[in-house]
Amino acid sequence: MRVVICGGGAIAACTAYFLSRRGIDVTVVEGTGVACAASGKAGGFLALDWCAGSPLDALARRSFGLHAQLAGEIEGDWGYRPMTAYAGYIVPRRGSATLDWLSERVQITSRLGTPETTAIVHPEKFTKAMMHEAQRLGAVLREARVTGILRSGDGSVGGIETDGGRIAADAVVIAMGPWSLFAGEWLNLPPVFGRKSPSLVFDTGTRVPPDALFLDCEGEGGVTVTVEVFPRAGGNTYATAFSTEGPVPLDPAAVVPDPDALDQLQQICGLISPVFEDARVIARQACARPVTQDFMPLIGKVPGAAGAYVATGHNVWGILNAPATGEAMAALVVDGAAKVDLRPFDPGRLRPRVARR
Repeated sequence: MRVVICGGGAIAACTAYFLSRRGIDVTVVEGTGVACAASGKAGGFLALDWCAGSPLDALARRSFGLHAQLAGEIEGDWGYRPMTAYAGYIVPRRGSATLDWLSERVQITSRLGTPETTAIVHPEKFTKAMMHEAQRLGAVLREARVTGILRSGDGSVGGIETDGGRIAADAVVIAMGPWSLFAGEWLNLPPVFGRKSPSLVFDTGTRVPPDALFLDCEGEGGVTVTVEVFPRAGGNTYATAFSTEGPVPLDPAAVVPDPDALDQLQQICGLISPVFEDARVIARQACARPVTQDFMPLIGKVPGAAGAYVATGHNVWGILNAPATGEAMAALVVDGAAKVDLRPFDPGRLRPRVARR
């Protein structure tokens, strides 16, 4: 069986890994670079039970466990790190510090997670390690841009067209993040939108403990924003806020942050902790997260095109749910069904971007 995976992010890498582990002939096609978009610039925060009560719960719980398992099985260090998570807010005046590394402007209101229920990975390193392991197992990574889908006379998928030629396949998996939108020109896929998230990465060394923060802060015009802070195992700390919707450029490398948003974020980080006041900023960046109309991912068979599959639209939980999504996609493609219930994520639940006969 020959499977082509379109995309080079965490979902694509994990799908390639789990298919290759089953001995499937896998080709991954990526035009810009592995982990070039959200999978390289996301926070990488993981949570066991934060999707409880939603259709994502079983997928998230399975994936949280797989993250811990894969960190011990696959060669490479992608900074898997259990951590504690806190909620709170930033006050206008100094009070009393609630965690010793924070300023007196931060008030912690609750503990959201413990090292048993929350963790983090470095998303770029994780994605590249999974892709490398898939290649070690036999997968082929090709640098090319997907330009179309090959269809047989009966309407089934027979491969893809790229700017470097055709690639024949028995199955095609669309895992292109918000750029899966363009696949709607070839297949009956619902629209996928990009939500741009700017972020800063600080060189904080060992000065920040493994405490993830979700802090409300009153921004310009009295609007409250939530700032997320994620200390990573490698000695740097990731901070993000101010996500916005908008069209994505053709090239993922062209997603750039709003300088004003980053300046405001840096000022807020200085209020959070004195560590950030003098820490060197090693990245000023932005990524486009894939979001669907109902904020649930698209995972499953593409309607009206036998042999076509899609896995995208994971929003803020792309890195968390990548392993379980890859495992489920491999089972769906090879066995026809997955152990995790994928019905809530069926692409057919939403209207396609372009209605096709």
